[in-house]
Amino acid sequence: MSTTSSKTKVALRGGAILNNPRFNKGTAFSRQERAEFGLRGRLPYAADTLDEQVTRAYEQYQSRESDLLKNSFLQSMKAQNWTLFYALLNRHLEEMFPIVYTPTEADAIADYSHLFRRSEGLYLSPPEEDNMEEDFLDACEKRELQLIVVSDAEAILGIGDQGSGGIGISTAKAVIYSLVAGVDPAKCLAVTLDVGTNNKDLLDDDLYIGYREKRLRGEPYDKFVEKFVGLVKKHQPTCLLHFEDFGITNAERLLAKYREQHSIFNDDIQGTGAVTLAAVQAGVAVTKSKLQEQRIIIYGAGSAGLGIARQLRDAILLDSSSSSSSSAKSKAAKQFCLVDKAGLVKKSLGRDKIRQEIEDDFIRDEEDWGGEETGLLEVVKKVKPTILIGTSTHAGAFNEEVVKEMAKHVDRPIIFPLSNPTRLCEAQPKDINNWTDGKALMATGSPFPPVDIPGSDRKYIVAECNNALIYPGLGLGTILSKSSTMTDKMIVAGAQRLAHLAPALKEKNPDLALLPAFGDAQAVNFEVALAVIEQAVEEGVSREEGLPKGKEEVRKWALEKRWEPEG
Repeated sequence: MSTTSSKTKVALRGGAILNNPRFNKGTAFSRQERAEFGLRGRLPYAADTLDEQVTRAYEQYQSRESDLLKNSFLQSMKAQNWTLFYALLNRHLEEMFPIVYTPTEADAIADYSHLFRRSEGLYLSPPEEDNMEEDFLDACEKRELQLIVVSDAEAILGIGDQGSGGIGISTAKAVIYSLVAGVDPAKCLAVTLDVGTNNKDLLDDDLYIGYREKRLRGEPYDKFVEKFVGLVKKHQPTCLLHFEDFGITNAERLLAKYREQHSIFNDDIQGTGAVTLAAVQAGVAVTKSKLQEQRIIIYGAGSAGLGIARQLRDAILLDSSSSSSSSAKSKAAKQFCLVDKAGLVKKSLGRDKIRQEIEDDFIRDEEDWGGEETGLLEVVKKVKPTILIGTSTHAGAFNEEVVKEMAKHVDRPIIFPLSNPTRLCEAQPKDINNWTDGKALMATGSPFPPVDIPGSDRKYIVAECNNALIYPGLGLGTILSKSSTMTDKMIVAGAQRLAHLAPALKEKNPDLALLPAFGDAQAVNFEVALAVIEQAVEEGVSREEGLPKGKEEVRKWALEKRWEPEG
């Protein structure tokens, strides 16, 4: 079940092995294996190949009429046979990714209490806090874990507070790590911190199976999280701890609090910023300019927009070989204008009206603007941006006037309407393309078809800023290097490697996408992982004593460490 030829010793026989999804291979057990494990007579006579099993499973999958039923089918398969589950997903990655993850998984999570069949992962709740260490150790089962994905389910996949259903996003994220990056599912643990819910529909639902209380807040919440993180640090010191779908305020402060203490990653903040950085770097390379020369407007000053601003700022510092001192960061931050529903984020708004997570360096001085209007159009007119990024969920915000104004001042405007879902996108790529006479370099948060380039028979390929193009690789590199922390430079190194793989650069054709296609996610994430390992070694945060020297030797070593489903 891995890329290596080593065998796993199994102290199970008969029905016990068939009921264990890690070891069960169903009809793929050979004659010899059936004899060794006491399986003769427990399976149909024919011994299938894994390919034959996948073909049969895909026929069953196709017979499910709705996406939710397909999700349920795949969840059932995962509970029975990991090898077949991952082999099926590998064969049909692009088709099935939206079924096992967003958007379909959101529907499954919302209906979790009604769809529940069996537990998966670790559920931690305040009434049982005194037993947390015992429960954590039981869930670890004496394994040396590589990955723990944890959520408190306050901000799930755009559907908000989902209480105990948050285990669904933790398990889904772990699946993507195994599927795309090759992290062994036997070394992963999904966790939900079920600290209550403020979702009235759940609290009023007689079948709700979570902790039926209002959400824990303040000091009691912080102590609960502190205890959990402390257990991870104590008992799983080399694993990656992935925070997922925490509420905005908690997500940012918990990342800031713990990232220097352990290997921590938050996809909502860092993953979105990293994949956007990669697309921006590819766009900047197409224009033959430099990152430190850009004028950047980010429309939407929430956690995603701020995460993007920080990642771009950090990359600017590295790109220009500047120090990471406060003065250098302040200078780099001056390349940005953050705009939200109240207009430009500037000092005259007062600190009480500006999100506390926004650093002072990103807040513009009032004297630069006087009493002028500071809506998006006015800011575009004054700043003359080279890059415009949308994370606002304000549909149509990048209208014709805004886009044409931007295009007046730059030959190849870089425009990324990233908001999801599609109906909340700041602009449609075909409109941006027409308004800029085909000059815009674009990336979106959802997949869009190619658009016609005006005045030619060519088409422009719109890149999709899908976090899954980078976060599994960031995680794999951190895991394999056993890094003590995931540094900003490691993330930037991964983003730079992803940018170099952009078709627009590899093929030297600006009509092609600024990011690789999702169908290449596995190969792309492996390259990202290698870049992360190299950077971890350079910074001295790698703790893997067996890491070989030399890039080709590391590549071979890392490839052998990847898990793959094998019959």
